[in-house]
Amino acid sequence: MTIFDSFEKKHAYLICVDSDGCVMDTMNCKHFHCFGPCMVDEWELGPWRDAILKRWNEINLFSMTRGINRFKGLAMALGEIHLKYKPIPGIEALKHWADTAPALSNDAVAKAAEDAEDPEARQIFRKALSWSKAVNAAIVKLPEELKVPYDGAKEGLAAAHSFADVAMVSSANRDAVEEEWGKFGLLEHTDIVLAQDVGSKAACIARMLQFGYDPDKVLMVGDAPGDCDAAEKNGVHYYPILVNHEKQSWEEAIAVGFDKLRSGQYAEYGIEKKQAFLHNLGG
Repeated sequence: MTIFDSFEKKHAYLICVDSDGCVMDTMNCKHFHCFGPCMVDEWELGPWRDAILKRWNEINLFSMTRGINRFKGLAMALGEIHLKYKPIPGIEALKHWADTAPALSNDAVAKAAEDAEDPEARQIFRKALSWSKAVNAAIVKLPEELKVPYDGAKEGLAAAHSFADVAMVSSANRDAVEEEWGKFGLLEHTDIVLAQDVGSKAACIARMLQFGYDPDKVLMVGDAPGDCDAAEKNGVHYYPILVNHEKQSWEEAIAVGFDKLRSGQYAEYGIEKKQAFLHNLGG
């Protein structure tokens, strides 16, 4: 039995919503305090700490790779570190796995470590799992005042839920996002939680479409290029939550975006929003 087995389609419309950096104002603090520092510690990169952390944040927050899956971001960062700072044994195996694996999660990387025949590949998969678990533990320890929703996000979810089924579609750790959304009453406006353990965002949207939604009545709300790509791969609409303009983005979604979707006039509006999104990230 999967999480999809307990889902019931109730509306003609479906709105998929990302979590970190979109609903929850947690993306920066998680990368500043957890993801990057844990990588530095796991691979003993202290001599180059400042430069490496700066580059980690560029990859994961402030460029067109914003919101990349944690293991893809790790492979990218370690690949650069391997060329610039110190050898990273097994890096090619990690990069290949991150590019080709159907699921990128703790369970998946643990399985990759079990299946690896090459000692260096086995080592880097084990270290990637150790790093990912350390990240999750560090996220749990973040001060609670850092883990809050963006202004307008809860109201946006409630507005979406008034006429659509709402799916949280995130590449984050399930336990973390369920805890965060539950604490602030966001799960009340959510019909299904699709996190890192379920599959890629594109795969999750594709699976939801199997419930019979018209793609023209489906909207992905996100803050990163991966969210936009997942929408486009499935032929559904995309609405961006712009970095450093999150409150305004949610207010516009409520006032304009959702109405455009319901009236069947989203396509032209969506082109304008994508251009603003690319400009915002320097794409």
